[in-house]
Amino acid sequence: MKRCCRSHYASDEYKNFVIVGGGFAGTKAAQMLEHTLSPEWTLTLLDRENFITFNPLLPEVVGASLLPGHVVAPHRLMIHCSHVWMAQVTHIDTAQRLVHYYGERPGTIRYDQLLLACGANANLDVVKGMGDYGLPLKTLGDALILRNRIIARLEQAELQPDPQHRRWLTTFVVVGGGFSGVETAGELVDFLYASLKYYKRIRQEDLRVILVHSGERLLPELPRGLGAFTYRKMRTRDVDVRLNARAVRVTDRDVHLDSGETLEAGTVICTIGTEPNSLLDSIPALKNRGRLVVNPDMSVPGVKCVWAAGDCAAVVNALDGEVCPPTAQFAEAQAKQLAANIVARLNGQPTGAFHYRPKGQLSSVGHNKAVAEVFGVKLSGFIAWLLWRGFYLLRIPTLARKTRLFLEWNWAMFFPPDIAHLGFSRTQRRSSASMTALATHPQGGTSGELGPTKRIFEGRHDGYPNGNGPLI
Repeated sequence: MKRCCRSHYASDEYKNFVIVGGGFAGTKAAQMLEHTLSPEWTLTLLDRENFITFNPLLPEVVGASLLPGHVVAPHRLMIHCSHVWMAQVTHIDTAQRLVHYYGERPGTIRYDQLLLACGANANLDVVKGMGDYGLPLKTLGDALILRNRIIARLEQAELQPDPQHRRWLTTFVVVGGGFSGVETAGELVDFLYASLKYYKRIRQEDLRVILVHSGERLLPELPRGLGAFTYRKMRTRDVDVRLNARAVRVTDRDVHLDSGETLEAGTVICTIGTEPNSLLDSIPALKNRGRLVVNPDMSVPGVKCVWAAGDCAAVVNALDGEVCPPTAQFAEAQAKQLAANIVARLNGQPTGAFHYRPKGQLSSVGHNKAVAEVFGVKLSGFIAWLLWRGFYLLRIPTLARKTRLFLEWNWAMFFPPDIAHLGFSRTQRRSSASMTALATHPQGGTSGELGPTKRIFEGRHDGYPNGNGPLI
């Protein structure tokens, strides 16, 4: 039965279907279920953000090819007949069937059916020191901070008279040669070369982008030939690609490899390492490397009325018997099958195992080039790049957002990137007493608080020598 488009409030008068997580799996499941659940059900999606992030486009935010708002889409534009709550889920009580959350205030919501699609978090502990000195690329905030760091390094290098130190400032190490690492390195080198004409003291030979990958070839998810093409294009763009090289330690000055080599760099970008969402600790179920082990139909064994999909679930693909990779393509495919299974279960009908043949994979390698494998056909170069952009253009919801993205992409092809350093500091509000104390002790503030000068230039986690670099 098709569910009518109404949004009655979750209460004891209705059966409550709750989705935790607004990523690709959670959002797609909500889109499918809100039109297939019977009218007696109310559907609620909870996520700590009110938008979904198109993570493959984050490197373009880093390289200033796209504005931040173009790589996210608000849930409320994609889900029309259900509740969307911007709230942080803190605990799940499967015995009482309650989801505890914190939004405007702490609260709970009762569920009759629960879908866990809470994804995974970045794990910087995979390399010693990475958590202190490395910059991850997992969220929109990560992309903005990294963009600011790159521009700050260029500005610092412009003021640095010492050539050796200037080269350290403009050396960037990207750890990881998968999709995210390759796309980030490609965007980074394009941005640096395009920005060079605005910095008179920095020369092209000062700029250095190093891509460190522990495997024998880049993009191991794609056929060997496409990985070789990516390697050649990266080398053509002067990216220093290090294969069979593993980062074992990161400091505020350099990256140490397992070979004993040390790479001096002012910025280290981490695109490897994930860890399970801590929310899964409250689920009394079997886990595989932190991911929930699920039945073939994606229900959680031993826990009634709970389902799981996406990066937080170890879903086995019946096509090949392997656990699905944590990609958006598989997450959405799981959500579609899961929605059908849920409706079937509620109607007393048999459910089906997840079975999916991937349509292909694409990756941008920078400078209007990409690699792709689509339905078994291997493509590389400009045609693959057009296909890559067309694919993500279709994925963005609403005509208005598609138009904005299309215009922004075309703008970036003909005009230089934006090199503005986006400040995130707020205007300070101080009482007259604290201002008097600040005038008396400008470096200390009041009650031991850091003064404005020291607060801005305190750089313990910045990787700037002697602690005198800006945080961003």
